[in-house]
Amino acid sequence: MEKAFYITTPIYYVNASPHIGHAYTTIVADVLARYHRLSGSRTFFLTGTDEHGDKIAEAAEKSGVTPKAYADRISGQFRDLWPKLTITNDYFIRTTDTNHIETVQAILSKVYDAGDIYFGHYEGYYCVGCERFYTEKELIDGKCPDHQTEPEFRKESNYFFKMSKYQDWLISHINANPDFIRPERYRNEVLAFLREPLEDLCISRPKSRLSWGITLPFDENYVTYVWFDALINYITGIGYPDSDNFRTFWPVAQHLIAKDILKPHGIYWPTMLKAAGLEPYKHLNVHGYWNVDQSKMSKSLGNVISPLELKDKYGLDAFRYYLLREMVFGLDSSFSEEGFVQRVNAELANDLGNLVSRVTAMVMKYCKGKIPALTPEADAILPDTAARVIGDVEKSFQELTFHKALMSIWELINTANRYIVENEPWSLAKDPANQDRLGNVLYQLLEAIRVVAVLISPFMPGSSGKILTQLGITDPEREDFKTIRTWGGLSSGQSLQRGEALFPRIDYKPDGGAAEIKAIPPPPPIKPEVSYEDFEKIDLRVARILEAEVVPKSAKLLKLKIDIGEERTIVAGIAKDYKPEQLVGKSIVIVANLKPAKLMGIESRGMLLATDTTAEGITVLAFDREPRTGAKVR
Repeated sequence: MEKAFYITTPIYYVNASPHIGHAYTTIVADVLARYHRLSGSRTFFLTGTDEHGDKIAEAAEKSGVTPKAYADRISGQFRDLWPKLTITNDYFIRTTDTNHIETVQAILSKVYDAGDIYFGHYEGYYCVGCERFYTEKELIDGKCPDHQTEPEFRKESNYFFKMSKYQDWLISHINANPDFIRPERYRNEVLAFLREPLEDLCISRPKSRLSWGITLPFDENYVTYVWFDALINYITGIGYPDSDNFRTFWPVAQHLIAKDILKPHGIYWPTMLKAAGLEPYKHLNVHGYWNVDQSKMSKSLGNVISPLELKDKYGLDAFRYYLLREMVFGLDSSFSEEGFVQRVNAELANDLGNLVSRVTAMVMKYCKGKIPALTPEADAILPDTAARVIGDVEKSFQELTFHKALMSIWELINTANRYIVENEPWSLAKDPANQDRLGNVLYQLLEAIRVVAVLISPFMPGSSGKILTQLGITDPEREDFKTIRTWGGLSSGQSLQRGEALFPRIDYKPDGGAAEIKAIPPPPPIKPEVSYEDFEKIDLRVARILEAEVVPKSAKLLKLKIDIGEERTIVAGIAKDYKPEQLVGKSIVIVANLKPAKLMGIESRGMLLATDTTAEGITVLAFDREPRTGAKVR
């Protein structure tokens, strides 16, 4: 039986332009949709805009246009943004669409006819920002808990949905299905809501106060409350009630939301579905907020981040990668442009970009640009690592731990980079007797890159395609999670294609200017001359870093275990500029004949050479091609 996968974003409220929070939710949905397509599932991805309610009517009035004209303009901004972020939604729904209006009225009629909607009187404190009534005990110091504004006291006659009738059912359903709402912290939050008696939900607004909405099918003097209207989009978008899409996708529906709309999705929506005779969705997946430099993102603080500005400044795939790698799904995360640049340089430019560049360059040089043959003598280090990583990535997708999926992929990338250092293809190339071994090493590396390219495809589709094209794969779309399970998919003799650098390094400009190379300060004065004889006393050697770890109780020091023909330990003040895992396998230059010195109780036998003239701070001296470990630097 064909597997199916249905993912939705919230439909975004059109009272403001898209920001990084909207982009994150939609990119997560896109990553999931791409992964499930690559895994062979029939997939449907829905997004769109929510266009009714008080806030839209007020915003339109302030803009001097009709609510529909205002909604058309803002909805268009969302619709136009998604292709620029390579979002692959199957349908973009608007709550002003005719088919959605018909579906809302059909559901309202069904629930009304079942006796679960009644007419009543209500008075309470109404917040326009939330578009809901609050009881006095729900207010904090007389203000809305979300907007910190004083709500209006209103008395109205309205229609109500008997939500309280379904409280016990909902508690039982959540307890019987532990992954109904995830991560667990949000499941517990909903259960905490449900410990208090559930009030019935006011689902209408009188047209005498608000005419912008969907007219109730049983009373033309009222329009539908915006949340009752908006939530129904998830079934409208797949053709409720009797389309093939609805029959296929609703049983596997997964909603993706930010934590601020947990209550409507975790309580209103499942009880509405139950009242309408429909099964609830399969999963509600809830993520945290993006803050900016530890502060909450808001228009009043002027720190709202435009996704297009970041994409234009640093590149689309770098933007997508950062969002998925930085945030632990379910928790809040803080956006830092400096941290963004550091991740791009360390992980995309240094690790992934350099791996692809080095391996393809060696194949061009040593194999005339053609994929070498793989012989039975090839070792299993990279195939075994790849098989384990593929399984780990698939598990992470099921658990929504996207940062762990990327960490697993980087395990394969780092293993491949170490494999280069350990096997020294440049040395093998010097001896004709080692040609088979050289071919095996390079083939294994190319295959590892093929696997990496497919694994990163949901996150960075553009870069994935470029890598596969460089590998000579003429139809990259044929590569998927099934093809990478078979090691040896590359054809011997196939020509590689030259490609540009995947991720050029970025120099960070803290003033918010364009990403460009910072002006380098004037070099310090030259020190007094020394004699050649004095210089000859300094023994500079090539050292390969075997292990690296942070020195306890120190913010600056790393302890490095190195090989210079013998193993030594040195201590270096580079912890603020390098993570330990970035250094393992690198060849560096050390002063080998310094007298040992103790730093934080650790004996250091040597000193590495570095420069501090770059935007990132200290840069360890390295080589443009691999030198022999222990070689003297002249």
